[in-house]
Amino acid sequence: MGDQMDMARLRSLIDGVLLTLYRRYTAKELPALCQRLGLPSPGVGDTKHERLVASLSACPDDRLPDVADAVLEQEELDQAERMALQDVLWLGRYHVQIPSRARRELARDFDLSDHLGYPDRFMALMGRLWHLDNDPLSGWATSANSLRDQINRHVVRFPGDWSTEELFEQLGAFEAPHPRFGAFLEGLASAAVLPDEQAQRRFVALVNRHLQPVGAMLSQDGEVDGYPEFHLIQHGRGTARRPRNLIFATLGKPDIRFTSALDNDIEVAERADEVLVYDRLVGKEGLLWRHLLSWWQETRDIADQEEAKRSLYRRMEASLPQRSPGQKNLFWHYHHANWDSLSEVPALLPEIWLHWDPKTLRERGVHAMQNLRMDFLMLLPGSRRVVLEVDGMQHYTRNGGTEPDSAKYAATMAADRDLKFRGYEVFRFGHDELRDHETAQPLLARFFDTLLDRPPTT
Repeated sequence: MGDQMDMARLRSLIDGVLLTLYRRYTAKELPALCQRLGLPSPGVGDTKHERLVASLSACPDDRLPDVADAVLEQEELDQAERMALQDVLWLGRYHVQIPSRARRELARDFDLSDHLGYPDRFMALMGRLWHLDNDPLSGWATSANSLRDQINRHVVRFPGDWSTEELFEQLGAFEAPHPRFGAFLEGLASAAVLPDEQAQRRFVALVNRHLQPVGAMLSQDGEVDGYPEFHLIQHGRGTARRPRNLIFATLGKPDIRFTSALDNDIEVAERADEVLVYDRLVGKEGLLWRHLLSWWQETRDIADQEEAKRSLYRRMEASLPQRSPGQKNLFWHYHHANWDSLSEVPALLPEIWLHWDPKTLRERGVHAMQNLRMDFLMLLPGSRRVVLEVDGMQHYTRNGGTEPDSAKYAATMAADRDLKFRGYEVFRFGHDELRDHETAQPLLARFFDTLLDRPPTT
């Protein structure tokens, strides 16, 4: 889940960062700085700071998360600034809630021995996620009494001085925002901190004993440098597998071939302009519109973001069946209801191929795969895969809709069951529900608010 992002707080924090940054750059360097951070060109003002403030004021709210991401990635910040920015961003994005009691009981059961076998890696993780270099008694940024020094003394050099529960207490881990604690667990499970697969799996098993009763778990969803990679998800939802090739918005059946069967590398052999293939890694946030837009801009060499946004929308819209106003209404509503904040919502992929068989139904016969292409797919945070279908009469009738066809209906239901067993969530709309634009809008608004777990619009 994710809370509504606090844009006023985010803007205030970015403004505080700019107050520091303007001292590092000359007036001539400000345009390049703004471009790098995704801010509008420097505004008019007597001082560098005034010009940066004017630039930030001209930046719309929906662009602020991208600016904050760029600041975190490209600029040196003190840890307090960095953590404040991270917390606002992370709380507004997908995260899993872990109650304080579960955190404390986990800490009491957590033996640090495996992690202390790699003290430099362990301390690097602490420094990335927690404020270690301030001593409230000294007034200086670092001192012999800093939390970093105390952890080195009481945890690393003399194991047993502090229990794991005491370490968590000193870090503030029991009261930390949910996303930060989740990132801490993911870090502790990572090969970057614990380059020992057996030790990784021991830690994950321990964590999951405490998380599963509260509806969460560390799930393996890939490998990094030969070691398993784990991410925190809501238990019982989604699938641990990551999508590798998303074939969507097709204007006809694509002509696909493997260029490397071992690596699952594919190419569209003919009519490539009629097929979109997204082949980038989908992370734990799922596939957001901003990820899709970034891919579109880079592969189509479109510098202007607004131009790219409009052209991507038009290209996907063009793939919708002309004789399905229900699908068109669903696609239109989702994008126009979120148009001013599209960058932070999941992408809605139309005409998505979930299965692939180069042979036709007639050629394959009784062994043919059914329902190769679905109306829409959304890849939501937590590895959730959501299929949306708008069912017209062709789904349950024959002879042009004049006779019911129970075999067609049974095949559709069987395909749905198969998808659900494979971790998909399938939602079907009757075409008549969505055919009329005016009546479809409130229905779709309620549906997407519930699906995306956000408060209804007023």
